[in-house]
Amino acid sequence: MQEEAVRAVLVDLDGTQLDTVLDLHSAANAMLRELGRPQVSIETVRSYVGRGVPNLVKRLLAGRVEAADDPSPAPVVALDVFKKHYHESNGLHATTYPGVVEGLQALRDAGMPLVCITNKAEAFTLPLLERSGLRPFFDLVVSGDTLPRQKPDPMQIVWSCGRLDLKPPQVLLIGDSKSDARAARAAGCRVFILPYGYNEGEDVRQLDCDAIVASVADAANNILNA
Repeated sequence: MQEEAVRAVLVDLDGTQLDTVLDLHSAANAMLRELGRPQVSIETVRSYVGRGVPNLVKRLLAGRVEAADDPSPAPVVALDVFKKHYHESNGLHATTYPGVVEGLQALRDAGMPLVCITNKAEAFTLPLLERSGLRPFFDLVVSGDTLPRQKPDPMQIVWSCGRLDLKPPQVLLIGDSKSDARAARAAGCRVFILPYGYNEGEDVRQLDCDAIVASVADAANNILNA
């Protein structure tokens, strides 16, 4: 059976559109200093990004990626300290990856509805999109606290499809991580993965996806010329 044409595109934020690791690194080390903990490197923070701020804090405190698999919540005090510092650094050092603006513009010019789907809380997501100049591209923004569950759960994707009056096979998610790939597969939609983002230190070639694309611009070209 032939696949349905893509009628809307969902796009992850951190590691897909924006490299935010310097902002997160600044907040992480400010939190650790305040808590009397040792500082961490940028690469350590990069490997810890992937499932939202609470899991990043758990990893920073434990010093290992696997800490995010612990179902217990992040310590409230540490989380509050991190958020305080992240409000200050959010967007200060973030950079847009090559091909993002071109890709989003091409999709908009083609009349394709765009949704930003992220595990980042709305209090950080909306200011970041505004500061980066990316907010006008999106018809809808679904943050990590918009709904009860977030990626890798499919809820954000399914809910977005409902808002767009589309079915999951009619949309495609562009992301950079296993959370994106798993959420898309669970929802029943297609997914393109970028190789440059945050996949918790793992090789994206191991992910179940429809394609690995070099940039958002390449993803847009594939979608529009399919």
